[in-house]
Amino acid sequence: MQPTLHVLTRGDLADVELSPTEVINAVREGYLALARGESRCPVKLMMPLPVAERDAVSYSMLGYDAGSQHLGFKTSYRQGNDSAAKYYTAISLYDDSTGLPFALMDCHRVGASRTPATTALIAEACAKPGARSALMIGTGAQGHLTLPYLLTVLPELDRLMLFGTHPDGLRDTVATCQRYFPGREVELVADVPAAVAEADIAVVASGRAAHPKVRTSWLKPGGLIISVSSKGVDSTALREADYALATSAGQLGVTGSRFDSPDGKATIDAEFPDVLAGRAPARRTPEERVFAFSSGMVITDIPVAHALATRAVAAGRGQRVALWS
Repeated sequence: MQPTLHVLTRGDLADVELSPTEVINAVREGYLALARGESRCPVKLMMPLPVAERDAVSYSMLGYDAGSQHLGFKTSYRQGNDSAAKYYTAISLYDDSTGLPFALMDCHRVGASRTPATTALIAEACAKPGARSALMIGTGAQGHLTLPYLLTVLPELDRLMLFGTHPDGLRDTVATCQRYFPGREVELVADVPAAVAEADIAVVASGRAAHPKVRTSWLKPGGLIISVSSKGVDSTALREADYALATSAGQLGVTGSRFDSPDGKATIDAEFPDVLAGRAPARRTPEERVFAFSSGMVITDIPVAHALATRAVAAGRGQRVALWS
């Protein structure tokens, strides 16, 4: 049989429906399979480009997801750190059960789904008992789904706060939350330090922050801060925490080097897959201020990409390309 790829564009995937629960469960199983040693996820490879003034983003990730039995290769490139219009990310999937290629697809939708799912899982595990308030800082693509995903795992949250500087981003974030949870009020805030001090859970997903950089010391006792690889978090945030974890210690060293202590590397108390698997505590006491560093891992991209691609192909989307003909 001639091997072919299903090539799926951003438009092909735009209206393929995956519920918050489906995405969160897929990401949860991705982490658990890694914790059991069934999946593989080498550390992200990043490379600075030689033209310094462009401040480009370029990285690749390789992994194997045991649940779907698919291998995934993800690449991302952006010319300049602030240029959303010139950000390109793609993932290719190979079926290890058949030995055949499966899909080459735009990864924008995948990242915008698996990232808030990881945030929700960290909040579910690490927030103090009885947490009632959450703050979202940032209104980019990866933040639009954060509030509804948080409500999916923590329905008892009764105060949702949002900070952003882009009117379209604020509008889209509020609209997305109300799409999944009609009637839920989202409170727009202007004073970031004050809002962090009032929140049980603070999610920071801002790029080049138009706000004071968030410090863990601003949290009230028992507070949780989740840094989504954000430049809006102060470099002292990890060291100020009573308890610190990361989705991957290796990737913290690659994408979170700004959190290194003056005399060496950043030190964490646990990796999040071990927390999910019950091998490490999410926190030691209800009063601890907890810092969590979330860096995207391809073993969460693969199951979400596979689910989207499977549904898109079943709906007749995309093209079949005999790349090796």
